[in-house]
Amino acid sequence: MEWKDKTHIIIYLPQANAGRIKLRIPYEMAAERETFKALNGTFYHFNQKLWSIVNTPVNLKHLETLFGDKLVKQNTEAPTVIPKANITEGIQSELDRNHQKMILKGFSQATIRNYQSNLIQFFQYFESVAYRDITKEQIEGFLYYLLRKYKITEQKQNQLINAIKCYYEHTLGLPREYYNITRPTKSKDLPDVLSKDEVLAIINYPTNIKHKAILHTLYGAGLRVGEVVRLRVADVRSHDGYLFIKDSKGKKDRHTTLSPFLLKILREYYLEHKPSYWLFEGQDGGQYTSQSIQRIYRKAVKGTNSNPWSTPHTLRHSYATHLMEQGVNIRYIQSSLGHSSTKTTEVYTRVVGINNKTLKSPLDSLYESATFGKDQPKQTPT
Repeated sequence: MEWKDKTHIIIYLPQANAGRIKLRIPYEMAAERETFKALNGTFYHFNQKLWSIVNTPVNLKHLETLFGDKLVKQNTEAPTVIPKANITEGIQSELDRNHQKMILKGFSQATIRNYQSNLIQFFQYFESVAYRDITKEQIEGFLYYLLRKYKITEQKQNQLINAIKCYYEHTLGLPREYYNITRPTKSKDLPDVLSKDEVLAIINYPTNIKHKAILHTLYGAGLRVGEVVRLRVADVRSHDGYLFIKDSKGKKDRHTTLSPFLLKILREYYLEHKPSYWLFEGQDGGQYTSQSIQRIYRKAVKGTNSNPWSTPHTLRHSYATHLMEQGVNIRYIQSSLGHSSTKTTEVYTRVVGINNKTLKSPLDSLYESATFGKDQPKQTPT
């Protein structure tokens, strides 16, 4: 059935591992749309013109009960997966050369893994060609092939371009013209932000003091997950009132806020767990893992029925937005977040809530002045 049908709701049956169930609700079905919006965890995808809800058997059954015969089911096609590449001796040789250069350049382990993984696909595609002789047009043809056949995302496209640029610039030492590759237009998506009530509920959900301290640190200092993992006990500068962040993104050190409330929770955590070097230690005494923090956050989101699309990084976005709403100077926010330019920080100015409490419409003034004029007593001519 075509989606233009104005009397039925189309539900796109999700793949087994899909996070959301998507629906197309015709504009004319206002009552059904309001019923759906009242459910927990619903979301509207503006670009797709689709509604969605968290993919659970309970939700699927509930939708069937709610809408009955008005619901039309359609299967969704599984995305075509890029086949795993066979790493030949020649490909491995180039990967080793590139790996050595990135180590010497001081790239992070995460960046090295990302670039190497993406270069495998590139090397296999051009295995019969001398890599040094590949033109910019051929590289863009490779990206076009992946876009058309495998429908890769903008993020994947940019990761491939960054990996290829790194290889040509650092490993082959070729001039910029070889790797100045056309990129997808940068999207203007706003960062996802939680309300203050949602943040308060999430960071206080854990009963485990270590888990609670981690979530408070993510939000209270506006840190990335990787920065929390790398915090050392010595980085808590309680006497000077700041956290020292070493080797953050771009190999930059910085200071960020140390809230008295955060300090109190960190001290409580320290007295109970007695970490020796890393502020947050794993079970074996080494660094805590990013995956563990993800699990803590997901559990807190689920337990508080908060925005299911949020991630630990959403706490950082929320930190910046809430500071902006408090009128904090953008330079301070930039420094606290570790942004190289205020242009990066300025995205949060577009997130700050625009509503009738923060901005007065000229329509209000128009009617207020008109009403005020009517209330004035008429002058009697003399």
